[in-house]
Amino acid sequence: MSAVDAGHDLATRVVHAGLDPDPTYGSVIPAIHQTSTFRQPSVGEFVEDFDYARSANPTRAALERALGLLEGGHGTAFSSGMAATHALLTAVCSAGDHVVIPSDLYGGTFRLVDKVLTRWGLEYTMVDQTDLDALAGAVRGDTRLIWVETPTNPMLNVVDIAGVVERARGAFVAVDNTFATPINQRPLELGADAVVHSTTKYLAGHSDTVGGAVITAGAEVHDAVRFVQNAIGAVPGPFDAFLVHRGLRTLALRMRAHAENAAAVVAFLQDAEGVHEVRWPGFSGMVSFRHPDATRVAERTRLFTLAESLGGVESLVEVPQAMTHQSVEGSDAAVPSDLVRLSVGIEAAADLVADLRQALHATVTAPPA
Repeated sequence: MSAVDAGHDLATRVVHAGLDPDPTYGSVIPAIHQTSTFRQPSVGEFVEDFDYARSANPTRAALERALGLLEGGHGTAFSSGMAATHALLTAVCSAGDHVVIPSDLYGGTFRLVDKVLTRWGLEYTMVDQTDLDALAGAVRGDTRLIWVETPTNPMLNVVDIAGVVERARGAFVAVDNTFATPINQRPLELGADAVVHSTTKYLAGHSDTVGGAVITAGAEVHDAVRFVQNAIGAVPGPFDAFLVHRGLRTLALRMRAHAENAAAVVAFLQDAEGVHEVRWPGFSGMVSFRHPDATRVAERTRLFTLAESLGGVESLVEVPQAMTHQSVEGSDAAVPSDLVRLSVGIEAAADLVADLRQALHATVTAPPA
């Protein structure tokens, strides 16, 4: 079994979590079980949970144990962050239930709730969750779940998780912890019932795989999530699970580097011409700012790659209103068109600042369009 447990420092846990040496050959890194099915020694009998790879796979199971240890709960892995979100919502909620969602949230989450789940009878209220009184007012007698993002995407507002739990009135509290990661925030320790990640982002950390995860505090909800995982089948392949697990081992080091670079970028942006409303939660590598020529700024960066997603070792830039958040247009979650979102990578901070400086300068000196 793994040499680490919840008593070890998190920097130690990320290196060792879920890495049980191979029992046959003793390899330090467990094998990738690239298989769709498993031999049964007799009819209806199989080793542990491994009868068919949609239901369970040893490589995925190792990742799920690691995720559970890092967040302090029971982990389940999925093929994407949205698959994880869908699984938790459908495991916890039923037709006719009411949920509370933030007024600043990832566009894909809003699309799932507003365009898909409402067709099956789910009702929702959108509220600014930084205003705990407003949140408390949005919770109804039939509220089944409160969905929290903190920091929020893309405005990077920080929500008081413990404050939400205090005002939940028995509703299930789920927290999207993608931007913070367990290095900076562990919602289950603050009273939340479940955590969701797009493991595509910081947990994997290298922009080379897509995945998601749900980690629950309670075993009963964990079983319900695993039932949905098996029933729907949105599971990661063994190699994707391996890549996320490999990324976890450097998570503590990477998050420190992301934050140090973000601090340098923020220091520059706060005095940069044309830039206003610079936002950074004080940890992680996510930074946003507003600029009247947001699109041209984003298109003139060189080290910051113009692309969706975030959390990789390389720096990315996007204009959310035209890219990741088109699905919230026309709703209370609509994003300003002059907002720029940065995912600050782990390159040299001076080079990242210089890239933003030249992009902003090019925008100032460019002839009118």
